[in-house]
Amino acid sequence: MLNAASPERLLSLSSRFQPIFLIFSRSFCHVHNDLVDSLDALLQRCFTLQQVRQLHSQLVVTTAHRSPFLAARLIAIYSRFGFVSDAQKVFDAVPIEGLQHILSWNSIIRANVSHGYYEYALQLYVEMLKLGFLPDGFTLPLIIRASSCLATSTLCRILHSHALQLGFRNHLHVVNELLGMYGKLGRMGDACQLFDGMVVRSLVSWNTMVSGYAFNHDALGASRIFKRMELEGLQPNSVTWTSLLSSHARGGLYDETLELFKVMRTRRIEISAEALAVVLSVCADMTQVDWGREIHGCVIKGGYEDYLFVRNALIGTYGKHQQLGDAHKIFLDIKNKNLVSWNALISSYAESGLCDEAYAVFLQMQKSDGHSPVTPNVISWSAVIGGFASKGHGEKSLELFRQMQLANVMANCVTMSSVLSVCAELAALNLGRELHGYAVRNLMDENILVGNGLINMYMKCGDFKEGHLVFDNIRGRDLISWNSLIGGYGMHGLGENALRTFDEMIRAGMKPDNITFVALLSACSHAGLVDAGRNLFARMVTEFRIEPNIEHYACMVDLLGRAGLLKEATDVVQNMPIEPNEYVWGALLNSCRMYRDTNIVEETAAQILTLKSQITGSFMLLSNIYAANGRWDDSARVRVSAKTKGFKKIPGQSWIEVRKKVYTFAAGNLVHLGLDEVYVILEGLALHMASENYKISSCFIQQCVYDQSELLLVANFEAH
Repeated sequence: MLNAASPERLLSLSSRFQPIFLIFSRSFCHVHNDLVDSLDALLQRCFTLQQVRQLHSQLVVTTAHRSPFLAARLIAIYSRFGFVSDAQKVFDAVPIEGLQHILSWNSIIRANVSHGYYEYALQLYVEMLKLGFLPDGFTLPLIIRASSCLATSTLCRILHSHALQLGFRNHLHVVNELLGMYGKLGRMGDACQLFDGMVVRSLVSWNTMVSGYAFNHDALGASRIFKRMELEGLQPNSVTWTSLLSSHARGGLYDETLELFKVMRTRRIEISAEALAVVLSVCADMTQVDWGREIHGCVIKGGYEDYLFVRNALIGTYGKHQQLGDAHKIFLDIKNKNLVSWNALISSYAESGLCDEAYAVFLQMQKSDGHSPVTPNVISWSAVIGGFASKGHGEKSLELFRQMQLANVMANCVTMSSVLSVCAELAALNLGRELHGYAVRNLMDENILVGNGLINMYMKCGDFKEGHLVFDNIRGRDLISWNSLIGGYGMHGLGENALRTFDEMIRAGMKPDNITFVALLSACSHAGLVDAGRNLFARMVTEFRIEPNIEHYACMVDLLGRAGLLKEATDVVQNMPIEPNEYVWGALLNSCRMYRDTNIVEETAAQILTLKSQITGSFMLLSNIYAANGRWDDSARVRVSAKTKGFKKIPGQSWIEVRKKVYTFAAGNLVHLGLDEVYVILEGLALHMASENYKISSCFIQQCVYDQSELLLVANFEAH
């Protein structure tokens, strides 16, 4: 009768037991079993924190809270409501005699582990051992899980040894937890050795092994243990299949993941929401949009539409394929949006190049702070910062980065990489150095993504010594590290340095890619190393088996054209196995301008005028060549053609970093404040150049032209 009563009824009945409690207050451990069972039923029927506190107070008054069984139950209930501090108070009130019951220790350790307080759980375990109490088969799995979450290899090995010493070698739950521990540590060899030595294995044992391989991106290992499982007559369940899918997805085997999903459907394996989320993540990285829509259909048929992590995965899938209308619709249909939901939509817009839209969603997320617990985290900030950086809006990226710092959100490696790329493009060396210091202080400088960003920044800013120092200190440098070094030397005209770095790269056993050769050919072009460029172009095909693309041909045309070998450059264009684009024709046209070769200009002009590209640089260059030769009608005709096609010339820009602020100068903008100081600096530079054996060809500042829309500073100088 008592067990069927409501919580309120039970609370009122508990007052009747108060005299009985007082009788047994001197020896709580002898409380009648029926009474303990009744109070346990009372606790289990508490559905609100207020009910728990009311009953707790009754137990305290009667001293029944000192019962190890009831104390353990109270700790578990407080933990369920998320009040670990209250659970700790209950544990602290248990007398030393009660602590002899392992139930009390297990309950408080479980409360701390389940809420992520792993270090404190380990402290409790050590305290328990010091008091002479030994763990059981429930204690050790909890402690092993805590140590694996802390990813402390030495501690995990100690706990394994401890489990063996205590005689848990063949305890199924303990060994299963040890398997999961070694998987999280990336020590699958140890996990296999332990697994092979098991006398009895459960389905959990097999699933833990497959999950361990999936966690370590080892699809081959996961497939091997999966097949072994089938050979031994065990039927893989939905969890096993989901782990197998995850192992292939994490390893980048997208086609194989989808094939496995088809097999699951053919064999009528239960498709879980987790499996669908894995497949959706694969569809997001594949080019076919139809697969994502088909999996969306499976979500609807399986009744998983209300699963938040599935909807978040759908947003990511549609967003990656730039189906932003569908992504936004799914987002709006989510009633209780979490941080992942917001970040998925922000990232979708940012990766599609719609940085303004991404920023608008970001601002909307900030405004929702008063109505929900969701606030922008480092992923949110990184997405919008990276979006503006990729679109060439470096100043906005830097502004957002400063706001992020003011919001006390610590940058991660992705954020640092984006901001460092902006510093490289703006040549903001001082800010780049500050970011380097920030990376060192926050232990991010050894990350390969940040390290490569630092190399790129220093090299593009012309600080070769610092760039090479960062390069030398990177452990496990990759191809991007070498390419950044080569590209940096090349863009500053240090072709010989770029070639020496390439030779070092080959000796180090690194295989170059097409980007490497673009950087090398560009370096040869800027340094006038024609023979070296020809040799590299030949080696790219014969030695490294890399087929030249349009960028390589553009570099070769530029290399030959700059050296005055216009006939050879023209032959390269005419014999290309692929259709020349605006970059190739532009390189040839620029060479014609340099050497005033009007014969090749005519043929090149005909090709440029038929281009459908939106890039207007070649049109303007052609127009200027005609104007320089007095062919004003042809010059006007080219400009009219560009205007008719809707082309608009993007003004060229120059910038300078002063006191941590980047100032941009562009034709079409009115003058910045402090122009007189600019003149003084320019005149100082002219004197410095003269002292370094440079000859000023005319006046350093030849002309300042004012009108309603532009200020032009024309500085003409040439080296001896």
